[in-house]
Amino acid sequence: MTLLRLILAALAIAFAILIVWAIGSGTFSEAGAWLMSEPWGLVSMADLYLGFLLSSLVIFLFERRWWIALLWILPIPILGNVWTAVWFVWRLPEIARRLRASA
Repeated sequence: MTLLRLILAALAIAFAILIVWAIGSGTFSEAGAWLMSEPWGLVSMADLYLGFLLSSLVIFLFERRWWIALLWILPIPILGNVWTAVWFVWRLPEIARRLRASA
């Protein structure tokens, strides 16, 4: 479990570094305009936001208090899957425990 959490944390950090690099070396508005003008760009954005919605649903159903769930869910559209990965790193032992208990 610890190894998996470390791998997820490393991937989240690597992804955050990739985002910082992209922000520093490109123009976000130009890239966004190009992305939204292409059919596969629209598919990618729909896929991204569907992933945000599904992650938010998992978090909402998992967290015992609705306000804690909202603290995790509300930043997802802004911080993206880096934030979702942080939640998974933090909650992975409890997720595994509950899944084993329900099996």
